[in-house]
Amino acid sequence: MVSPEPLLRAGVEALGMIGGMVGVLLAAVAFPGLRLPGPTDTELVERFRAGDRAAFNEIVLRYQDRVHTLCYRWLGDAPTAEETAQDVFLALFRSLGSFRGEARLSTWIFKVTLNHCRNRRLHRSRRGWGRTESLGPTGSDDIPERQIADDGPGADAGTTTREAQALVTAALDRLDDDHRQILLLRDVEDLSYDEIADILELPRGTVKSRIHRARAELAAVLARKIGSEDVR
Repeated sequence: MVSPEPLLRAGVEALGMIGGMVGVLLAAVAFPGLRLPGPTDTELVERFRAGDRAAFNEIVLRYQDRVHTLCYRWLGDAPTAEETAQDVFLALFRSLGSFRGEARLSTWIFKVTLNHCRNRRLHRSRRGWGRTESLGPTGSDDIPERQIADDGPGADAGTTTREAQALVTAALDRLDDDHRQILLLRDVEDLSYDEIADILELPRGTVKSRIHRARAELAAVLARKIGSEDVR
């Protein structure tokens, strides 16, 4: 679920740039879990292109959770995921008028989301985001090794659900972009092979083989991180 505060702040900041967007985001924040039966995606796009900006509110409500989840799984931290999801919906708002319907709306939204996530990761890597101080020997006898107390479970405590999720998230981060994104689309978003093929513009057979390779690579990374004796 998207936390309302960052979206609300971003919506207010966007007031001078896109006035109508603020009301849309405020409505989406006020009712984050609302899912109303109603018009199809195609009908919403047609209403928006005809000047009904409220139609975009329904699109946000329909896709905000999935966009945020994909951003979080791709980027690994909540604040960055929230900022990126906000950027995605601002981009969609600006571009929806020129959306020609050659692909499904959901396909287009996921493409935009993946592009924003890739760009954000590239930007972070260029700025050295995630670099950490070594905890090993300092190389000086005068400076003691830095130590951090471990307040987590002991070695015999087994692997908890939270720990397992952290391991999987860390392992996903070790995969290349192609394998990471295809696992997120298949195993997190639960999209079909055909939907993934449309989003990534790949043949269906390539999608299936890439998913198989990505799962094998993920399993290999996890095997290096955790031994069978740690899981029970």
